[in-house]
Amino acid sequence: MTTRTEERRPAQKPAQRRGGRGGATIRRGIFPAVLYAVLAILILLPIALVVLSAFTDSPPRPGNINLTGLTLENFRTVFGPGTGQAAVNSLIVGVGSSVLALLIGGFLAFITARTNVYAKGFLYFVGLVPMFLPSYVGALAWAVLGGPNAGLINILARDLGLPQLVDIFNIGGLIFVLALYYAPYAFLLIHSSLSLMSPDLEEAARIHGATPGRVLRRVTLPLALPAILGAGILIFVLTVENFPVSQIIGSAGGLDTLPTYIYRLMNSAPSRANEAAAVAITLVLIVLVVTAIQRRIVSKRSFTTVSGKGMKLGVVGLGWFRAPALIIGILYFTLSAVLPIAALLFVTLHDSPYIGSVVGAFADGRLSLDMFADTLSSDLVLRATMNSVIVAVAAALIGTILAFVISYVVNRTKLPGKEGLGYVSMLPLAVPSIVLGLGLLWTWLIMPLPVYGTLLVLIIAFVAAQMPQGYQGASSSILQVHADLEDSAVMHGASRWRAVSKITVPLLRVPLTSTFLLLLMLSMRELTVPLFLFTTDTRLISIVIFDDFENGILQRSAATSLVYCVVIFILAFFSQKVGAKQKNV
Repeated sequence: MTTRTEERRPAQKPAQRRGGRGGATIRRGIFPAVLYAVLAILILLPIALVVLSAFTDSPPRPGNINLTGLTLENFRTVFGPGTGQAAVNSLIVGVGSSVLALLIGGFLAFITARTNVYAKGFLYFVGLVPMFLPSYVGALAWAVLGGPNAGLINILARDLGLPQLVDIFNIGGLIFVLALYYAPYAFLLIHSSLSLMSPDLEEAARIHGATPGRVLRRVTLPLALPAILGAGILIFVLTVENFPVSQIIGSAGGLDTLPTYIYRLMNSAPSRANEAAAVAITLVLIVLVVTAIQRRIVSKRSFTTVSGKGMKLGVVGLGWFRAPALIIGILYFTLSAVLPIAALLFVTLHDSPYIGSVVGAFADGRLSLDMFADTLSSDLVLRATMNSVIVAVAAALIGTILAFVISYVVNRTKLPGKEGLGYVSMLPLAVPSIVLGLGLLWTWLIMPLPVYGTLLVLIIAFVAAQMPQGYQGASSSILQVHADLEDSAVMHGASRWRAVSKITVPLLRVPLTSTFLLLLMLSMRELTVPLFLFTTDTRLISIVIFDDFENGILQRSAATSLVYCVVIFILAFFSQKVGAKQKNV
């Protein structure tokens, strides 16, 4: 009789088992730790340096971060009359421009989504076209149009024997210009809400005898409230933190907002950087408080109206108002695009920077193409345009890749600490651009890497500032593709990296391309973030436009603005073509 002897492995000691698990946990935590380190340098460190500077008596310098000279003296500026008036102005401008932009964008959204207005396709285009004209270019054009003495509208009025008609350099003018160029945000959000809304409740109200106006007030608008509030808060935040429009329109009228006040503190001699940091914290707090209020209001009710049934939205007949609605849309198009571009073109074509008569310029043949020729052959403009394209393409590419990696870790893995990556990625939404730019300046001055003064620091800054948009775009894309396809490839022997590169990424080609194009357009339009980071050799075309206007070189600023708009339009055109090709593949 034979007996089988079984070989037994020696039992693993509890300490060894714990060590193995601990080693696996450490290995799994390495990749999130690397991502946290990247986001810390991009986002957390700049914000932390702004906060630190607000409580110290000297700003961060290379080789020296002051942790001993803690003080609250900087906040005396916050409670001083200058900051107080700037804060009041910012709130007035934010509320006023938000309300006006909501009225404009909401009106265009409603008539194009739910009515029988004439030329509906054209009016939809009208709602979007101001997005191709950066707000500071629009502000520059309206400064040319509406200046109290040398504004083209007032010069034309004098030609016709009329009194002065316009003065744009006041708080009303600032609200007007900001509303013109932020109304498209309201248009897009509200139009989407109205287009997806279930018609059942509206139809029920009509059956029970409600008039069209009552249905609109009691059913349609309340159901669209989340979109309206979301658009209002977004526009409020963007206008409160807007620097270039406030500087172009407000500075001429002696009007400060918090961003322009921060800029003045930084550019004073000597620089009052620590006080600027304290004021910057005030601006961040305003943004956070308003955002929290909006979330609280929306969370109190359910607004879900989209169902799985096919929906046929009711069309509201405008009756006699069809033509006036079209005229209102054309008026907005004229004010936001036609007049500004015509003003920039007229200033560029005029043979002298001094314009005494609009009518006389045409009658006396005082228009020429010389300034266009000079601008297009200018080394400064050509180099700035090339810098802008390089920085925008690189920032969009790096930003899309980084956003995809982070959103993949957050949405598709069980790696430790993944949730925090999403929160950090969204943090720049709560930090105004001028504050983030200030923090990025100090970050890359103290970092032991020689990137300050190069295009690389601008690329890094744009990636940091646009991380929320990139992360949102990549996350929404990943959530649309089920994980089973990728997991099946892994089960059949493919590595996770190979499954992602061969299955997930190709399936996300269209949305990731859209994210890249969004970041590209945002980078081309950006002015505030690089304001403290550029040097003589790294000027972007937006910086050239702003500097020329600030220095009184109005004709070249106008000509460069037109070149800038053409570049943005070309990029948008090719973006649309690429997007269309991707969708057809």
